[in-house]
Amino acid sequence: MNALAGVIFHFIGGFASGSFYVPFKKVKGWSWEAMWILGGLFSWIIVPPIAAWLTIPNFWDIISNTGNHILGYTFLFGILWGIGGLTYGLGVRYLGVSLGSSVILGLSMVFGSLMPAIYYFFNRTEGKHGIDYFFTENAGICVMVGLLVCVVGIYLCGKAGVLKERSLGTLGSEAKADYNFGLGIIVAIVSGVLSACFNFGIESGKPMAEVANSLWKSAHPGQGEFLYQNNVTYIVILWGGFSTNFLWCLYLLIKNHSFVDYTKRDTPIGKNFLLCAIAGTTWYLQFFFYGMGESRLGNGASSWILHMAFIILISNAWGVALKEWKGVSKPTYTAIIAGIATIILSICIVGFAKTLE
Repeated sequence: MNALAGVIFHFIGGFASGSFYVPFKKVKGWSWEAMWILGGLFSWIIVPPIAAWLTIPNFWDIISNTGNHILGYTFLFGILWGIGGLTYGLGVRYLGVSLGSSVILGLSMVFGSLMPAIYYFFNRTEGKHGIDYFFTENAGICVMVGLLVCVVGIYLCGKAGVLKERSLGTLGSEAKADYNFGLGIIVAIVSGVLSACFNFGIESGKPMAEVANSLWKSAHPGQGEFLYQNNVTYIVILWGGFSTNFLWCLYLLIKNHSFVDYTKRDTPIGKNFLLCAIAGTTWYLQFFFYGMGESRLGNGASSWILHMAFIILISNAWGVALKEWKGVSKPTYTAIIAGIATIILSICIVGFAKTLE
Protein backbone atom coordinates (compact mmCIF):
# COMPACT_ATOMS: atom_id res chain seq x y z
CA MET A 1 0.00 0.00 0.00
CA ASN A 2 2.89 2.36 0.71
CA ALA A 3 4.15 1.96 -2.86
CA LEU A 4 0.69 2.61 -4.34
CA ALA A 5 0.13 5.65 -2.13
CA GLY A 6 3.56 6.97 -3.07
CA VAL A 7 2.83 6.63 -6.80
CA ILE A 8 -0.53 8.42 -6.36
CA PHE A 9 1.08 11.30 -4.44
CA HIS A 10 3.76 11.63 -7.11
CA PHE A 11 1.05 11.70 -9.78
CA ILE A 12 -0.74 14.57 -8.03
CA GLY A 13 2.55 16.43 -7.68
CA GLY A 14 3.40 15.76 -11.31
CA PHE A 15 -0.01 16.99 -12.38
CA ALA A 16 0.52 20.23 -10.45
CA SER A 17 3.94 20.83 -11.98
CA GLY A 18 2.87 19.83 -15.46
CA SER A 19 -0.08 22.22 -15.25
CA PHE A 20 1.35 25.29 -13.53
CA TYR A 21 2.44 27.07 -16.74
CA VAL A 22 -1.05 26.90 -18.23
CA PRO A 23 -2.35 29.94 -16.23
CA PHE A 24 0.75 31.90 -17.30
CA LYS A 25 -0.23 31.34 -20.93
CA LYS A 26 -3.52 33.14 -20.21
CA VAL A 27 -1.83 36.30 -18.86
CA LYS A 28 -2.46 39.17 -21.27
CA GLY A 29 -0.23 42.16 -22.05
CA TRP A 30 2.53 41.46 -19.51
CA SER A 31 6.18 40.72 -20.12
CA TRP A 32 7.60 37.35 -19.18
CA GLU A 33 9.59 38.79 -16.26
CA ALA A 34 6.55 40.60 -14.83
CA MET A 35 4.44 37.48 -14.62
CA TRP A 36 7.31 35.11 -13.70
CA ILE A 37 8.48 36.98 -10.60
CA LEU A 38 4.93 37.57 -9.37
CA GLY A 39 4.16 33.88 -9.67
CA GLY A 40 7.50 33.17 -8.00
CA LEU A 41 6.55 35.22 -4.95
CA PHE A 42 3.75 32.75 -4.32
CA SER A 43 5.85 29.70 -5.29
CA TRP A 44 8.93 30.49 -3.20
CA ILE A 45 8.08 33.05 -0.52
CA ILE A 46 4.39 33.14 0.38
CA VAL A 47 3.01 29.60 0.08
CA PRO A 48 5.92 27.45 1.45
CA PRO A 49 5.93 28.97 4.98
CA ILE A 50 2.14 28.72 5.10
CA ALA A 51 2.30 25.05 4.13
CA ALA A 52 5.07 24.44 6.70
CA TRP A 53 3.17 26.26 9.45
CA LEU A 54 0.03 24.22 8.78
CA THR A 55 1.92 20.91 8.89
CA ILE A 56 4.96 21.61 11.12
CA PRO A 57 4.02 24.39 13.59
CA ASN A 58 7.57 24.54 15.03
CA PHE A 59 9.29 24.61 11.62
CA TRP A 60 11.17 27.85 12.35
CA ASP A 61 12.74 26.36 15.48
CA ILE A 62 14.01 23.45 13.38
CA ILE A 63 15.59 25.81 10.84
CA SER A 64 17.16 28.08 13.47
CA ASN A 65 18.70 25.10 15.29
CA THR A 66 20.19 23.57 12.11
CA GLY A 67 23.94 23.83 11.49
CA ASN A 68 25.16 26.56 9.15
CA HIS A 69 26.88 24.05 6.82
CA ILE A 70 23.59 22.20 6.27
CA LEU A 71 21.71 25.44 5.66
CA GLY A 72 24.52 26.68 3.41
CA TYR A 73 24.59 23.65 1.12
CA THR A 74 20.79 23.49 0.99
CA PHE A 75 20.62 27.18 0.08
CA LEU A 76 23.42 26.80 -2.50
CA PHE A 77 21.63 23.97 -4.30
CA GLY A 78 18.54 26.15 -4.19
CA ILE A 79 20.44 28.91 -6.00
CA LEU A 80 21.64 26.49 -8.69
CA TRP A 81 18.21 24.98 -9.02
CA GLY A 82 16.82 28.52 -9.26
CA ILE A 83 18.90 29.12 -12.37
CA GLY A 84 17.48 25.91 -13.80
CA GLY A 85 13.96 27.02 -12.91
CA LEU A 86 14.56 30.43 -14.42
CA THR A 87 15.69 28.99 -17.72
CA TYR A 88 12.82 26.50 -17.57
CA GLY A 89 10.42 29.34 -18.22
CA LEU A 90 12.46 30.44 -21.21
CA GLY A 91 12.77 26.87 -22.49
CA VAL A 92 9.01 26.40 -22.42
CA ARG A 93 8.60 29.77 -24.11
CA TYR A 94 10.87 28.85 -27.03
CA LEU A 95 9.98 25.16 -27.36
CA GLY A 96 6.39 25.02 -26.14
CA VAL A 97 4.96 23.20 -23.13
CA SER A 98 5.38 19.71 -24.58
CA LEU A 99 8.89 19.73 -26.01
CA GLY A 100 10.37 22.22 -23.54
CA SER A 101 9.16 20.32 -20.49
CA SER A 102 10.20 16.97 -21.98
CA VAL A 103 13.81 17.93 -22.64
CA ILE A 104 14.33 19.92 -19.45
CA LEU A 105 12.65 17.50 -17.08
CA GLY A 106 14.14 14.50 -18.84
CA LEU A 107 17.67 15.74 -18.21
CA SER A 108 16.71 16.69 -14.67
CA MET A 109 15.33 13.20 -14.12
CA VAL A 110 18.54 11.49 -15.24
CA PHE A 111 20.92 13.76 -13.32
CA GLY A 112 18.69 14.04 -10.25
CA SER A 113 18.23 10.30 -9.90
CA LEU A 114 21.76 9.07 -10.62
CA MET A 115 24.09 11.75 -9.22
CA PRO A 116 23.08 11.17 -5.56
CA ALA A 117 23.56 7.44 -6.10
CA ILE A 118 27.09 8.07 -7.41
CA TYR A 119 27.81 10.22 -4.35
CA TYR A 120 26.53 7.55 -1.95
CA PHE A 121 28.58 4.90 -3.72
CA PHE A 122 31.74 6.69 -2.56
CA ASN A 123 30.23 7.93 0.72
CA ARG A 124 28.28 5.01 2.10
CA THR A 125 25.27 6.11 4.17
CA GLU A 126 22.73 3.91 5.89
CA GLY A 127 19.42 3.86 4.04
CA LYS A 128 20.91 5.29 0.81
CA HIS A 129 21.60 3.34 -2.38
CA GLY A 130 24.87 3.62 -4.26
CA ILE A 131 25.03 3.44 -8.05
CA ASP A 132 25.89 -0.28 -7.80
CA TYR A 133 22.36 -0.91 -6.49
CA PHE A 134 20.98 -0.30 -10.00
CA PHE A 135 23.13 -3.06 -11.49
CA THR A 136 23.13 -5.73 -8.77
CA GLU A 137 19.66 -5.79 -7.14
CA ASN A 138 16.46 -6.82 -8.91
CA ALA A 139 14.60 -3.73 -7.72
CA GLY A 140 17.49 -1.48 -8.76
CA ILE A 141 17.75 -3.08 -12.20
CA CYS A 142 14.02 -2.60 -12.67
CA VAL A 143 14.34 1.09 -11.76
CA MET A 144 17.17 1.48 -14.27
CA VAL A 145 15.07 -0.19 -16.97
CA GLY A 146 12.25 2.21 -16.18
CA LEU A 147 14.65 5.15 -16.42
CA LEU A 148 15.93 3.99 -19.82
CA VAL A 149 12.40 3.47 -21.11
CA CYS A 150 11.53 7.00 -19.99
CA VAL A 151 14.58 8.34 -21.84
CA VAL A 152 13.23 6.63 -24.99
CA GLY A 153 9.92 8.37 -24.41
CA ILE A 154 11.72 11.70 -24.04
CA TYR A 155 13.58 11.02 -27.28
CA LEU A 156 10.30 10.42 -29.09
CA CYS A 157 8.91 13.69 -27.72
CA GLY A 158 12.08 15.45 -28.84
CA LYS A 159 11.79 13.88 -32.30
CA ALA A 160 8.26 15.19 -32.49
CA GLY A 161 9.59 18.66 -31.70
CA VAL A 162 12.12 18.50 -34.53
CA LEU A 163 9.43 17.34 -36.96
CA LYS A 164 7.21 20.14 -35.72
CA GLU A 165 9.88 22.73 -36.48
CA ARG A 166 10.21 21.41 -40.03
CA SER A 167 6.46 21.61 -40.51
CA LEU A 168 6.17 25.19 -39.25
CA GLY A 169 6.95 26.45 -42.71
CA THR A 170 3.50 25.30 -43.78
CA LEU A 171 1.70 26.67 -40.70
CA GLY A 172 0.37 30.13 -39.93
CA SER A 173 2.25 32.95 -38.19
CA GLU A 174 0.47 32.28 -34.88
CA ALA A 175 1.95 28.78 -34.69
CA LYS A 176 5.42 30.20 -35.26
CA ALA A 177 5.22 32.75 -32.44
CA ASP A 178 8.07 32.43 -29.94
CA TYR A 179 9.12 28.99 -31.29
CA ASN A 180 12.92 28.81 -31.64
CA PHE A 181 14.31 25.28 -31.54
CA GLY A 182 18.03 26.19 -31.67
CA LEU A 183 17.96 28.71 -28.83
CA GLY A 184 15.36 26.74 -26.93
CA ILE A 185 17.36 23.49 -26.88
CA ILE A 186 20.46 25.26 -25.48
CA VAL A 187 18.40 26.87 -22.74
CA ALA A 188 16.67 23.54 -22.06
CA ILE A 189 19.96 21.67 -21.58
CA VAL A 190 21.22 24.24 -19.06
CA SER A 191 17.89 24.19 -17.28
CA GLY A 192 17.65 20.39 -17.21
CA VAL A 193 21.08 19.89 -15.64
CA LEU A 194 20.66 22.60 -13.00
CA SER A 195 17.05 21.69 -12.21
CA ALA A 196 18.34 18.40 -10.81
CA CYS A 197 19.88 20.42 -7.97
CA PHE A 198 16.51 20.50 -6.23
CA ASN A 199 16.91 16.82 -5.43
CA PHE A 200 20.44 17.52 -4.19
CA GLY A 201 18.98 20.25 -1.97
CA ILE A 202 16.53 17.77 -0.48
CA GLU A 203 19.44 15.45 0.27
CA SER A 204 21.49 18.27 1.85
CA GLY A 205 18.58 19.44 3.97
CA LYS A 206 17.50 15.96 5.01
CA PRO A 207 18.62 16.51 8.65
CA MET A 208 15.88 19.15 9.01
CA ALA A 209 13.28 16.75 7.63
CA GLU A 210 14.54 14.02 9.96
CA VAL A 211 14.02 16.28 12.98
CA ALA A 212 10.45 17.01 11.86
CA ASN A 213 9.90 13.30 11.27
CA SER A 214 11.26 12.34 14.69
CA LEU A 215 9.11 14.90 16.50
CA TRP A 216 6.00 13.73 14.69
CA LYS A 217 6.71 10.04 15.27
CA SER A 218 7.23 10.70 18.96
CA ALA A 219 3.77 12.26 19.13
CA HIS A 220 2.19 9.64 16.84
CA PRO A 221 3.85 6.29 17.63
CA GLY A 222 3.22 3.40 15.29
CA GLN A 223 1.80 5.56 12.48
CA GLY A 224 4.70 5.32 10.04
CA GLU A 225 6.66 8.16 8.47
CA PHE A 226 5.59 11.80 8.62
CA LEU A 227 3.99 12.74 5.31
CA TYR A 228 5.00 16.41 5.46
CA GLN A 229 8.54 16.17 6.80
CA ASN A 230 10.12 17.84 3.74
CA ASN A 231 8.05 21.01 4.06
CA VAL A 232 10.67 22.52 6.37
CA THR A 233 13.50 21.73 3.94
CA TYR A 234 11.68 23.32 1.03
CA ILE A 235 11.72 26.72 2.70
CA VAL A 236 15.53 26.94 2.64
CA ILE A 237 15.85 25.50 -0.88
CA LEU A 238 13.27 27.95 -2.18
CA TRP A 239 15.01 30.91 -0.55
CA GLY A 240 17.94 30.09 -2.78
CA GLY A 241 15.72 29.67 -5.83
CA PHE A 242 13.98 32.96 -5.17
CA SER A 243 17.29 34.82 -4.86
CA THR A 244 18.36 33.81 -8.37
CA ASN A 245 15.03 34.48 -10.02
CA PHE A 246 14.40 37.77 -8.21
CA LEU A 247 17.74 39.26 -9.24
CA TRP A 248 17.33 38.26 -12.89
CA CYS A 249 13.72 39.40 -13.15
CA LEU A 250 14.55 42.67 -11.37
CA TYR A 251 17.28 43.27 -13.95
CA LEU A 252 14.83 42.62 -16.79
CA LEU A 253 12.12 44.79 -15.22
CA ILE A 254 14.57 47.70 -15.04
CA LYS A 255 16.19 47.05 -18.42
CA ASN A 256 12.90 46.68 -20.30
CA HIS A 257 10.97 49.24 -18.22
CA SER A 258 8.39 46.54 -17.71
CA PHE A 259 7.48 47.65 -14.17
CA VAL A 260 4.68 49.55 -15.89
CA ASP A 261 3.04 46.22 -16.78
CA TYR A 262 1.53 46.14 -13.29
CA THR A 263 -0.31 49.43 -13.91
CA LYS A 264 -1.32 49.09 -17.57
CA ARG A 265 -4.99 49.99 -17.76
CA ASP A 266 -5.39 48.32 -21.12
CA THR A 267 -4.64 44.92 -19.58
CA PRO A 268 -6.79 42.84 -17.20
CA ILE A 269 -4.62 43.67 -14.15
CA GLY A 270 -6.74 41.87 -11.55
CA LYS A 271 -7.12 38.78 -13.69
CA ASN A 272 -3.40 38.71 -14.47
CA PHE A 273 -2.52 38.94 -10.77
CA LEU A 274 -4.93 36.10 -10.01
CA LEU A 275 -3.54 33.92 -12.81
CA CYS A 276 0.04 34.46 -11.59
CA ALA A 277 -1.00 33.61 -8.03
CA ILE A 278 -2.72 30.43 -9.22
CA ALA A 279 0.31 29.47 -11.33
CA GLY A 280 2.72 30.07 -8.44
CA THR A 281 0.63 28.18 -5.90
CA THR A 282 0.09 25.29 -8.31
CA TRP A 283 3.84 25.12 -8.91
CA TYR A 284 4.56 24.77 -5.18
CA LEU A 285 2.01 21.98 -4.81
CA GLN A 286 4.25 19.71 -6.91
CA PHE A 287 6.78 19.51 -4.09
CA PHE A 288 4.16 19.45 -1.37
CA PHE A 289 2.90 16.18 -2.85
CA TYR A 290 6.41 15.07 -3.82
CA GLY A 291 7.28 15.12 -0.12
CA MET A 292 4.23 12.98 0.63
CA GLY A 293 5.22 10.51 -2.07
CA GLU A 294 8.80 10.43 -0.87
CA SER A 295 7.66 9.63 2.68
CA ARG A 296 6.12 6.46 1.26
CA LEU A 297 8.76 5.48 -1.30
CA GLY A 298 11.92 7.05 0.16
CA ASN A 299 14.09 9.83 -1.28
CA GLY A 300 15.81 7.60 -3.79
CA ALA A 301 15.93 7.38 -7.56
CA SER A 302 12.41 5.92 -7.72
CA SER A 303 10.79 9.00 -6.20
CA TRP A 304 12.65 11.45 -8.43
CA ILE A 305 12.07 9.39 -11.59
CA LEU A 306 8.34 9.01 -10.89
CA HIS A 307 8.03 12.71 -10.13
CA MET A 308 9.78 13.76 -13.32
CA ALA A 309 8.01 11.16 -15.47
CA PHE A 310 4.58 12.30 -14.29
CA ILE A 311 5.48 15.94 -14.97
CA ILE A 312 6.63 15.07 -18.50
CA LEU A 313 3.49 13.00 -19.05
CA ILE A 314 1.14 15.77 -17.90
CA SER A 315 3.06 18.49 -19.74
CA ASN A 316 2.77 16.59 -23.01
CA ALA A 317 -0.89 15.87 -22.38
CA TRP A 318 -1.44 19.63 -21.91
CA GLY A 319 0.50 20.26 -25.10
CA VAL A 320 -1.93 18.05 -26.99
CA ALA A 321 -4.95 19.59 -25.22
CA LEU A 322 -3.75 23.14 -25.97
CA LYS A 323 -3.41 22.15 -29.64
CA GLU A 324 0.32 22.85 -29.78
CA TRP A 325 0.49 20.00 -32.29
CA LYS A 326 -2.52 21.07 -34.35
CA GLY A 327 -1.78 21.12 -38.06
CA VAL A 328 1.43 19.10 -37.89
CA SER A 329 2.02 16.03 -40.03
CA LYS A 330 0.78 12.58 -39.07
CA PRO A 331 4.34 11.26 -38.30
CA THR A 332 4.86 14.23 -35.95
CA TYR A 333 1.61 13.60 -34.10
CA THR A 334 2.35 9.87 -33.97
CA ALA A 335 5.76 10.59 -32.41
CA ILE A 336 4.34 12.72 -29.58
CA ILE A 337 1.61 10.17 -28.80
CA ALA A 338 4.20 7.36 -28.85
CA GLY A 339 6.39 9.40 -26.50
CA ILE A 340 3.52 9.85 -24.04
CA ALA A 341 2.68 6.12 -24.17
CA THR A 342 6.32 5.17 -23.60
CA ILE A 343 6.58 7.46 -20.57
CA ILE A 344 3.43 5.88 -19.12
CA LEU A 345 5.11 2.48 -19.53
CA SER A 346 8.20 3.74 -17.70
CA ILE A 347 6.04 4.90 -14.79
CA CYS A 348 4.53 1.43 -14.51
CA ILE A 349 8.00 -0.18 -14.52
CA VAL A 350 9.41 2.11 -11.81
CA GLY A 351 6.27 1.66 -9.71
CA PHE A 352 6.59 -2.12 -10.03
CA ALA A 353 10.25 -1.92 -8.95
CA LYS A 354 9.19 -0.81 -5.46
CA THR A 355 7.29 -4.07 -5.00
CA LEU A 356 10.54 -6.01 -5.51
CA GLU A 357 12.32 -4.42 -2.53
